[in-house]
Amino acid sequence: MKNLKTVVLGATPNASRYAYRATQALQDNGIEVIPVGIRKGQCAGIDIVNNLYEIEDVHTITLYLNPTVQQDYFNYILTLKPKRVIFNPGTENPALYGLLKRELPNAKIEIACTLVQLSIGNYGD
Repeated sequence: MKNLKTVVLGATPNASRYAYRATQALQDNGIEVIPVGIRKGQCAGIDIVNNLYEIEDVHTITLYLNPTVQQDYFNYILTLKPKRVIFNPGTENPALYGLLKRELPNAKIEIACTLVQLSIGNYGD
């Protein structure tokens, strides 16, 4: 797929979690993926980034953090300047949604499921 570098925010080494499954599915679809989370370890064979360093050329941030935890990442998300942010089921957050619309007006903000998008072939749309 074209350059769709994706940050999985809320990555975990727990293979039963959706963030793990999404990381694996993104890799399986040839998409560069960077798992970011608070737990140490690997997510789908990739080291989880625990420090919030700047990542260049981020296309998509796909959220796997509940809304109460997201606030700690608001500035980080803005710093990465993604072209798209996906609110996966359970991550919907009107405060972050509004902030993104205001601060990143050209970004596409979606309430969707990364795994479904990948499975039906419209992740890159």
